[in-house]
Amino acid sequence: MNFSNKSVLITGASSGIGQATAIELAGKNARVMLAARREARLEALKADIAAKGGEAELCVTDVTDPIQCKTAAERTIAAFGKIDVLFNNAGIMPLSYLAKGHIDEWHRMIDVNMKGVLNGIAAVLPHFLERDEGHIINVSSVAGHVVFPGSAVYSATKFAVCAISDGLRMELHPGSRIRVTVISPGAVSTELADCITDPDVLRNWKKIPVTPMRAESIAAAVAYAMDQPPEVDVSEIVVRPVSQGL
Repeated sequence: MNFSNKSVLITGASSGIGQATAIELAGKNARVMLAARREARLEALKADIAAKGGEAELCVTDVTDPIQCKTAAERTIAAFGKIDVLFNNAGIMPLSYLAKGHIDEWHRMIDVNMKGVLNGIAAVLPHFLERDEGHIINVSSVAGHVVFPGSAVYSATKFAVCAISDGLRMELHPGSRIRVTVISPGAVSTELADCITDPDVLRNWKKIPVTPMRAESIAAAVAYAMDQPPEVDVSEIVVRPVSQGL
């Protein structure tokens, strides 16, 4: 794989899957725009990529704000001349039982996981339509296919990512050269579970007999989807640990 002709806007780039994907793609000569809220982490990641001979810029971005998403897209175009791929990766997972009434967390998940994806699409789609070319890669989850106790709202947001992606793909085709891919990870070793505040869910979460994947496994799936011939659209990739049955 050689992505020397590709520029990629990555949300949620400051840690986990976003960070691993930035390193993976930059290592294959893609130019990456690092978008997330934590500026210090973005600066460190940019320096790490540069030290390895890669090319990266950063834009502090809260994906719940459509204006900030638009600014990230504009800065990507200004820095690299175009956007080839949006990796819509930012997400949070404060799982909780509905009876606990963690309403603020529900709303935050909707804002980040659903509205953030829509804001990212809105930011790049005019550019893609003008060029009749581009690739939107949205992160859903295995929880976007199967609901489990404590995941009701999180799963709803991830089911929504699949629905939004399918709807966009249907609106673009036939004849469009814009590709839409959904990546649905299973358990990954990231900070995602750190935001769980429901002690009962957290206790049960820690009992699940699953060995999580490394974030680099999802980065490899992103690179695979990007590397297909232009006439091939990988609609969805589900990547789960061998030990995770669902």
